[in-house]
Amino acid sequence: MAKTLKRAAAFTALARALTAGTRGGPTLAQRLGALPRMIAATARGRYDGGLRLALMAAATAYVVSPVDAVPEAFVFLFGLIDDAVAVTWLAGTILSETERFLEWERTSNALVVE
Repeated sequence: MAKTLKRAAAFTALARALTAGTRGGPTLAQRLGALPRMIAATARGRYDGGLRLALMAAATAYVVSPVDAVPEAFVFLFGLIDDAVAVTWLAGTILSETERFLEWERTSNALVVE
């Protein structure tokens, strides 16, 4: 039951993030463009996204690693489903985290007094 709720939440977050540009939120291009800045700000210790970036890197490594080919070799359908869930979670997390980063960037720049 909990896994079903997590999958539903991931799909909901992904759908919300993809349609946010039409509702006045950041577009997909703005979110993806913010990704390198988010990584740099996290590496410098200015942004608190370290754990989330580590989880995103782990999910990416899982999907592209040769170890992930093992489930596909034995149980084809299960191997595809676990990849689909991982990619959906990754996409939703990237989109929601970049939106959070863009908001952080906007508010932190507004606080700077020159």
